[in-house]
Amino acid sequence: MKLAVISHKVCWQATDSPSGFATDGGFPLQIKAISELFDETKVVVPCEKAETPTGISPLAGKNLQVSPLSVPNGTGLVRKLDIPFWLLRNGWKIWREVRLSDAVHAPIPGDVGTIGMLFALILRKPLFVRHCGNWMVQRTAAEAFWKWSMERFAGGRNVMMATGGADDAPSLRNANIKWIFSTSLSQSEIRNAAARAFPEGGKLKLITACRLEKRKGVETVIESLPLILQKFPHATLDIVGGGALLNELKALAKTLNLEDKITFHGKVEHSEVIRLMKKAHVFCFPTSASEGFPKVVLEALACGLPVLTTKVSVLPKLIGTGCGVLLAEATRENVAGAIEKICLSPDEYQQMSVRAVAAAQQYSLENWRDFIGENLRSAWQVSSLSSAV
Repeated sequence: MKLAVISHKVCWQATDSPSGFATDGGFPLQIKAISELFDETKVVVPCEKAETPTGISPLAGKNLQVSPLSVPNGTGLVRKLDIPFWLLRNGWKIWREVRLSDAVHAPIPGDVGTIGMLFALILRKPLFVRHCGNWMVQRTAAEAFWKWSMERFAGGRNVMMATGGADDAPSLRNANIKWIFSTSLSQSEIRNAAARAFPEGGKLKLITACRLEKRKGVETVIESLPLILQKFPHATLDIVGGGALLNELKALAKTLNLEDKITFHGKVEHSEVIRLMKKAHVFCFPTSASEGFPKVVLEALACGLPVLTTKVSVLPKLIGTGCGVLLAEATRENVAGAIEKICLSPDEYQQMSVRAVAAAQQYSLENWRDFIGENLRSAWQVSSLSSAV
């Protein structure tokens, strides 16, 4: 079978990539895993012509090609107003790739994925939709539409999955919608995981990794560091990621005289994130944002890091196994108190670290791929998605 992936994920040209393109985050890892299920995969995505940024990974996979679209103009309202004109320029290519494919994968939320989903429904193509945002919270009309459309069309050859996890099914309106976790960890990475050693002598190394935006809680972690230093005088903090708040957070660190205690690494590749985590002791993620299934938390757990986070989305399910601390409210005092609790004693820290590694075991890319494949084969009534059985 030939799969067309229609997504809003921006890619860049990369001469060292087998497909000629690269991008950031978990997208290239997950698309590579999905491509292993099919004979061919065509990834239809906006591709930026500007200078290639750092911290991106090759977009590659089994017989994978990229069909580049132009990048929609602007963000927010400007982008919404531009989409009809963008569709006039790019819609024919999306339509063609959907028409020539045997099946379509449309990751949403996202305008480009939504167009791919609608084209697939019109052309009656076997469809796989993966909702990658916070399924439980809809703050905008667009988010309400995405949930409504999945509940309306899930079933038959339309496979719909919501990123997250809970004891209850994702939807009471349509039992065909299933939970799917999100990950960027291979089985080999998880097998090589090991519990971390207790930070002796107050040499505590904290780390946080995310897009540096409002509500991710990075500023709270920075503000808590003076309190943490009272108990752990040699503590340091690694901040991994880029984003709109980078300069503001650097200014905050300077205001608090913490420049020698905080290292801003910027956006880095997945392998570098893992390397930095393996040198740390605690992962800090006091988010209040609308999270789906934060892959970075799984990465931290797999590196044996106890996790300090909040009761958002699926995080209580991940951390509730005793591998970290869940904050009722993300304040600097609560963050500092949670750090002290995690590092109260070598035995308690070691137990949390061991439980962290155990919690990550079931969330490999291979398990993720196989779960998707099983559901697609069943819904599309084929014994295999690939002729190379």
